[in-house]
Amino acid sequence: MHYAENILGTIGKTPLVRLNKITAEVDGLVLAKLESFNPGNSVKDRMALKMVEDAEKDGRLKPGGTIVEGTSGNTGMGLALAAIVKGYKLICVSTDKQSKEKFDVLRAVGAEVIVCPTDVAPDDPRSYYSTSKRIGEETPNAWYVNQYDNPSNAQAHYEQTGPEIWEQTNGKITHFLVGVGTGGTISGVAKFLKEKNPNIKIWGIDTYGSVFKKYHETGIFDENEIYPYITEGIGEDILPKNVDFSLIDHFEKVTDKDAAVYTRKLAREEGIFAGNSCGAAIKGLLQLKHNFEKEDVIVVLLHDSGSRYIGKIYNDDWMRSKKFI
Repeated sequence: MHYAENILGTIGKTPLVRLNKITAEVDGLVLAKLESFNPGNSVKDRMALKMVEDAEKDGRLKPGGTIVEGTSGNTGMGLALAAIVKGYKLICVSTDKQSKEKFDVLRAVGAEVIVCPTDVAPDDPRSYYSTSKRIGEETPNAWYVNQYDNPSNAQAHYEQTGPEIWEQTNGKITHFLVGVGTGGTISGVAKFLKEKNPNIKIWGIDTYGSVFKKYHETGIFDENEIYPYITEGIGEDILPKNVDFSLIDHFEKVTDKDAAVYTRKLAREEGIFAGNSCGAAIKGLLQLKHNFEKEDVIVVLLHDSGSRYIGKIYNDDWMRSKKFI
């Protein structure tokens, strides 16, 4: 008989699927790594479990403890699955720009959700960074995850996601594209792939309102680059320790409108019901199409499921309110 001992045993081994219509103008073979096939419907399941297990091993997370984390939603879901199976409480701190569905699903799996304002500085006591850290310090027997600086985040992708992509492409991958938020996915995958073949290009997808691209190109953390944006899950107004800029060859920025429009195109042209940052990744790939040749094998990681964005990206009224359609 073939079965998993619990839901955590189904994390990983997500499929690669060829993209056809939406990337018709791109030379090369374009493959999407569909992370929505994870049980929590996102790539974050991988690192959430790794962070929990590493914290258990070294005693930061003790039996009956409370997990506290700031999350845009997907890491919270991964942590919730681990908390359910392993018997922990979970407090998720998020921002008011995230979709209602993300909060609903977190509450459905037993997490307490605290919502903070988006448009405040990271060191403002009202920010979700500051609030999650404070709750972690004030709650008895609590462990503050801190996915941005937690090395287990990138390590999960070095141990699992990178090897999967290498094996699935039979080592023929030439380019890897992914949206960058905490930096764990791009840095972990990049470290593994570049150890196998240093010529593989690693491209990060950024958004307008985020500091990554300018910092990567100039070494300057420019606060003038920071302003509120709509795209969920990518870009930052801080420099997470998990972003290893030395492993990233290029950052490409994508507008909020293009991210939303191409998320819907993925569903209608490829039958791939994906999340907001996935549209950004696809549009970023198309903006870079002049770099590709026919023999290239391009893997774009699609982070999560469209089920988190029904009331926003997939809602015509919301799209019209933002002047996206």
